Formats: sequence, C-alpha cells, structure tokens
Amino acid sequence: MLCFQSSAESPSSQFQSRRGALGTLGAGALALIGSSLPASALFSRKPRTPRVLVNGGGGGGAVDFSDLPADWVALQGSNLKAYAGYLASIKFQRLTVKQVLVAHAKQRGSVWNSLPPRTLWRQMVPTLMVIDRVSLELEQPVKEIISAYRSPAYNARCPGARSGSWHQANVAVDVKFPVHASTVAQTARTLRSRGMFRGGVGRYSGFTHVDTRGQNVDW
Repeated sequence: MLCFQSSAESPSSQFQSRRGALGTLGAGALALIGSSLPASALFSRKPRTPRVLVNGGGGGGAVDFSDLPADWVALQGSNLKAYAGYLASIKFQRLTVKQVLVAHAKQRGSVWNSLPPRTLWRQMVPTLMVIDRVSLELEQPVKEIISAYRSPAYNARCPGARSGSWHQANVAVDVKFPVHASTVAQTARTLRSRGMFRGGVGRYSGFTHVDTRGQNVDW
C-alpha cells in the first residue's frame, strides 16, 4: 500500500490559502473541462458485506460493494452509496466509480481510511476529470487509483505524508496506467499547458501524482 508523498506535494504553510484558491478553481475547472470533454473493523468472523448496486459510470455498469472490506464498508454507512452515486453522476468515460472507491478502502495498522466528508466531494471532480482525460489521451485504461482522499488519522500513518497533504483536501490522486509513469506525467503536463487545470504533477517510479491545487508544481 503506497502512501508516499513528497515535500513538493504539500507545503503545509500555504495549505489554507491554497484550499481557498482551490474553491475558486473547482467551478472554473469544471467549466473548462466540460468544454473540452464530451459528455459522454475487527472480529475473526466478519460480517457479510451488503450487496448494493449503483450506476457505475465510465461504461463500467453497476458498482458492486460486496468485494470491498466488510469492516470498511460498515464504517462508511450510508455515505458509501451516496458517494458512489455522486461519482456516477459525473459520467466518466474511462475511469470507473469502483476504482475511486477502492482507493479509499485501505488500512494501516488499526486505522482505516475513509471516504471524504460531503463538504469535500466536489473538490475531487476536476482531478478525476484530468485522470479520465489522460486515459483518453493515452488510449490506455486506468490500471489503479492508488490513493485519493486520505483522512487525517490515516494520513498520519502514511510514511512521508505531511499534515498539509493535498490528499487530505481531496484534490490529489496517485494513479497507475499500464505505461511508464514518465509518459503519464508528460501527458498530464501537456493537458495542463493547454489550460485544462492548474496543479501539481509528480512522477514516481511506479505511479503518477496529479492534483488540482490551483498552482502549477512539478517534481
């Protein structure tokens, strides 16, 4: 499970001001992206996960929660179905709702990650739209969303992660495609240079970080 984060990813001294900038970016980025994309925990005997289906978007059909960790599902309560429905309404072309949900269903030690609070749901949309567009540009499917939102308690357990992480603001994604991370990073930077978003792009050996913090940063 990867939780690594570079210092370029989270300048905590500017966290609050950049979150303010992001609030402005969210609406603008959505409008811009819309114009450039077609509308197209803990017992030996664990409880059974309810089988709940919602529209999955991205051509992926319904979302089945039954293979997600039962303890994690129970902790999310009604937010799971609600957040899945919200993501499905965005109608991604390549990215699936299940891929986003799986990125949150992770545990470090005794601490489970969680879905983002409802007040932050819309913050992730521009970033996910960038990932969806990268997939289209590469003509490759999204292999895995490694990390999206990180709760404060979970983020504190991640080696290298700082308290001002952009993952905690629900604007950052660590993603894998079935191509070299350098190719993914270059594609994201090209989209950024075209004005699709303002944010950070970080290349690592096995994955790429993309965020829509409102300021362009590379590493």
